[in-house]
Amino acid sequence: MNLDEVKAFLTLAEELHFGRTAERLYLSQPRVSRLIASFETEIGGALFERTSRHVRLTPLGARLLAELQPSYEQMQIALSHACDAARGLTGRLRLGCLVTVGGPALTGLVKEFCQRYPDCELTLETVQTQDPYTPLRRGEIDVLVSLLLAEEEDLTLGPVIECRDRLLAMCRGHRLAARESVSLEDLGDEEVHENAPSFPKALYDALVPPITRAGRPIRRTYPWLSDDDVLTAVARGRIVHPTMAGTALFSRPDLVLIPFCDLPRTPIGLVWCTAHENARIRALSEVATGFEPTRPQRE
Repeated sequence: MNLDEVKAFLTLAEELHFGRTAERLYLSQPRVSRLIASFETEIGGALFERTSRHVRLTPLGARLLAELQPSYEQMQIALSHACDAARGLTGRLRLGCLVTVGGPALTGLVKEFCQRYPDCELTLETVQTQDPYTPLRRGEIDVLVSLLLAEEEDLTLGPVIECRDRLLAMCRGHRLAARESVSLEDLGDEEVHENAPSFPKALYDALVPPITRAGRPIRRTYPWLSDDDVLTAVARGRIVHPTMAGTALFSRPDLVLIPFCDLPRTPIGLVWCTAHENARIRALSEVATGFEPTRPQRE
C-alpha cells in the first residue's frame, strides 16, 4: 500500500475538499484524485461520496479513518524517534525539580538518561515551590519534575516516575500525633496555610482540598511566605500541613508525620510546555516511561 495514498486519504478526510487537500500536500488536484481512486481500488470500495458541491466520507471511509489514523500517527512518531536516534542526541536538556520531590527516583532517572545519551548535557536545578511553572513557560528550563495532580492547558503531563503516600505533618504535642492514621475529615478541625498567588490553584486544591468529604471547610489561614516559615508554623503548632512521604524538608525531630487513610498516593513525574517539546524532551520521557513507580518509605 502506497503511503502517499494513505496521506491523501487522511488529509481529504479532514478537509473534505480536493482543492485544499492538494494545497496541503503540495500536489495537483488531479494527482490527489488519482491517489484516492487508486486507494479505493486497493480497498475494494468507495471511501468518499463526491458531488459537485460536497465531499463526504462513506461509512466504509469513516470506519477506515477511525482505525487507520491512530496507527499512522504512531508510525510518524516512531519514524521521528528513529531519526533522532540515528542522528544521535546532542545539546543541553535543562531539568528543573521542586525541592519537595527530589529523591532516588529522580537520581535514577538522571543517571539512566546520561548513560543512554552521553552526548546530551543534562543540567539539574531547583525550582521554587511557590512558583513551579513560570520557569517552564519562560523557557528557563525544558522539563519540570513535579506533582502530576492537575492539568494546565499549555502543559503536557508526562510519565510518572514514582508515587508517594500522603501524610499530615504536625508538631509533636498535637492532638493527632499519637494516631496511626488520619482522614481528610480531620482537617475540618485544623488550620493550614493559604495558597501563594503564584502557585497554581488547581494544584493547590488537589494537595490541600478546600472542603472535607462531609462538606466542612478546611481553613486556610496562615500566609505562605516561604517553605521554612511554613515548617516553623507547623513545629509551633499553629497549623498542620498535608505533605508526602519522602519529602526531606519534613524529616525533623520536632515534627510528626501521620499517613492519610483516605487520600490516594501522589504521582510525581515530568511536565513540559507542549509548544516547546523537542527530541531531548521526548528522549527523557521515554527513559522515564520505563521506570516502575515506587513508594517511598514514611520517615
